[in-house]
Amino acid sequence: MMLRIRSRDGLERVSIENPQTATVSDLKRQIETQLGIPIEKQTLSSNQNLLLAKSPQDLLRFTDLSNPAGPLSALPLAHGSILFLAYDGERRVPGPAFNPAGSFGRKMTMDDLIAKQMRVTRQENPHCQLVSFDRDCANAFQHYVNDTLAFAVKRGGFMYGTVSDDGKVEVDFIYEPPQQGSEDLLLLLRNPDEEKLVDAIAVGLGMRKVGFIFTQTISQDKKDYTLSNREVLQAAEYHAESGLKEWVTAVVKLEVNEDMVADVHFEAFQMSDVCVKLFKEGWFETEIKEDHDPKLSKMKKDVVVGVKDTREVDNDFFLVVVKIFDHQV
Repeated sequence: MMLRIRSRDGLERVSIENPQTATVSDLKRQIETQLGIPIEKQTLSSNQNLLLAKSPQDLLRFTDLSNPAGPLSALPLAHGSILFLAYDGERRVPGPAFNPAGSFGRKMTMDDLIAKQMRVTRQENPHCQLVSFDRDCANAFQHYVNDTLAFAVKRGGFMYGTVSDDGKVEVDFIYEPPQQGSEDLLLLLRNPDEEKLVDAIAVGLGMRKVGFIFTQTISQDKKDYTLSNREVLQAAEYHAESGLKEWVTAVVKLEVNEDMVADVHFEAFQMSDVCVKLFKEGWFETEIKEDHDPKLSKMKKDVVVGVKDTREVDNDFFLVVVKIFDHQV
């Protein structure tokens, strides 16, 4: 249990082990150990007027914590409760760490300023050299979306397979968790127990989770973006969660070819290192409103894109193209 102790020095914290059996004496011993105030100089109370006491005689009026054997469990205390402490004498209270850079110490250089900014640039090379889909696996996924859903609502799943030492990813099966999809939204209703079971089956087959796959709807094909801001957020979340640098994000959509025939088209990307870093550190604005441009991801703070500070980043900056092949088991 953590108790907050307010004295003339301000508010400090003291940790108490085994609060159910601890006594006032134990508390005072921890104050001595953690705050450096000798037990014999301490006067404790739950009454804040203790801090207004002017003389030793005034301190004698505060007796609620004067019995050393009194159990703390008998007092109205909980994690985070505040107690008041008066003590005789002086002590050194450690202050916050102080870095003079940019203040009254050394001057901040241009390199310091640049280091403190988050720069968003295009990443040229993926960590995944290529991704190869098992033909039957890819066909089963797209067949349901095409024939049953007609690409009218979004569908998604996690890809399982292997990663070679030289960064090549093979996808051998796709696990599609319970989900709800609409024209623009995909909500995976993830069940941790079920995912653990799938992971265990994959391990037994010498495989692991290697990526995230989802479809874009026909209505999205009319919009001018590769991935929407919602899709970037979702892909970055799963990439960050995986901890796998070769993690692949695959997109399946319907495209009309030169002969005006609709073809199912697979594309593969990696979310860039800076995208994953921005997501992990909480830079993304996660509340997306209807009037937001889906081509742009909003940031909570300014980032540097090119030579300007901005809070809106073109989604394409976060995408690193991965070559696609196929194979058959």
